Amino acid sequence: MDPASQDINLNSPNKGLGVDHSDSLSDVPVEGAVGNSANPLPPGLTEEEAEELRIELTKVEEEINTLRQVLSAKERHATELKRKLGLSPLNELRQNLTKSWQDVQTSNAYLSASATLDDITRSEAYKKTQETLSQAGQKTSAALTTVGTAISRKLGDMRNSPTFKSFEDKMGNLKYKVVGPRGNGEAVTPTDTTPTQENPPF
Repeated sequence: MDPASQDINLNSPNKGLGVDHSDSLSDVPVEGAVGNSANPLPPGLTEEEAEELRIELTKVEEEINTLRQVLSAKERHATELKRKLGLSPLNELRQNLTKSWQDVQTSNAYLSASATLDDITRSEAYKKTQETLSQAGQKTSAALTTVGTAISRKLGDMRNSPTFKSFEDKMGNLKYKVVGPRGNGEAVTPTDTTPTQENPPF
């Protein structure tokens, strides 16, 4: 076997095998070629018409590519001009929103809706509803004030009750036993020997 005819690519499935170069590429069918069994001609279309359509398609695709390149160049040029004028995308967006809002305010639908709202606010039904809601709000506010006052009074009564006073005294004693006289702001003297119980009664 001739070493020149061996495939030296180690990743090739033909490695180490002799490659026959006698076949030419002209025998390989080209995708989209006339007479290719993969793309038969549509019914009612001759080979000449198909060839004309292919040529026209090629021209149109070339024109599309050219137009894309021109459009891209024009967009770059416009961006450069905007940059030189100090127009940023944020400024453009702000201007567009302002213009859109002005267009909305001058539109017939907006003007007619505004007129309708004005008519509604002047109507008797709206005025009666507004008065009713105002009265309901005042009554609710008064009720909440009354409830708040009642709760405050109940808490005051509860604090003055003998049960609460007894509980408060026990908590004071417990604090004195745990923290000592320092918790009351008193100074501790070394002679202070208050006996403590190990298990205080509760």
